Amino acid sequence: MKRFSRLGRRIAALLLLLAAQSLRAAAADISPELRSEIAPTGKLRAAINYGNPVLAQKNASAGAPLGVSADLAREIANRLGLDIVYVEFDSAGVAFDAGRQGKWDVGFLAIDPKRAEDIVFSPPYVIIEGAYLVAADSPLTTVADVDRPGTRIAVGEGSTYDLFLGRELKHATLVKAKTSPAAVEMFVDRKLEVAAGVRQPLEAYARSHNGLRVLPGRFMAINQAIATPRGRPGAARYLRDFIEEMKASGFVARSLAASGQTDAAVAPPAAR
Repeated sequence: MKRFSRLGRRIAALLLLLAAQSLRAAAADISPELRSEIAPTGKLRAAINYGNPVLAQKNASAGAPLGVSADLAREIANRLGLDIVYVEFDSAGVAFDAGRQGKWDVGFLAIDPKRAEDIVFSPPYVIIEGAYLVAADSPLTTVADVDRPGTRIAVGEGSTYDLFLGRELKHATLVKAKTSPAAVEMFVDRKLEVAAGVRQPLEAYARSHNGLRVLPGRFMAINQAIATPRGRPGAARYLRDFIEEMKASGFVARSLAASGQTDAAVAPPAAR
């Protein structure tokens, strides 16, 4: 048994050495110009949005962030041969504004045409659903029922569903909170008709609070992608190729599973 344990440790050490050599080789293949374009400060500044717990979770031990966004950020930094700096946010809206101000190099946000005016998105790597939370006794039974006069929908300001519903709704009214979790609390406290958000956290909230339910179906598909500031065309091309490799290799699926997010769907390959 001791011999087997020593052999196992040697194999593990060899695998780690090979992985490190592979990362060094990958870093060497990247030109200094491209590395500087992706990370002008010499460190990779990665925006992590805790407002979407499907993608990112805070580390209870105060260590590095957890979840697929953080895993992808670390993989990019490793391949570039750079240290990573996590720029942490509680909402997508604030994270997006920070990107417009040049405060991060890669961000993990949902694709939206309004945001695309200021940042460039890779193809999506995860697709999640925008869903509605209502009271158990609400007369609303389908997604189509929601857009009617008198319906007040709580949303996190600047979230992708805030942007989407602001364009699509004809009759219902959006009521905005600073973050998506705050929007759910506002929905409860003010007895609003609906809260909009990501399906998984809404379902978790409904399970832990009596008298609530999530409507079947979705009002939108939320395409999560890696973003980079405009004016970095080489970085945008690199991230596009990177995320396609991460999907095809199973990296994204394994990361989702490791963080307990098996209900999220890995996005299909992007059209060429």
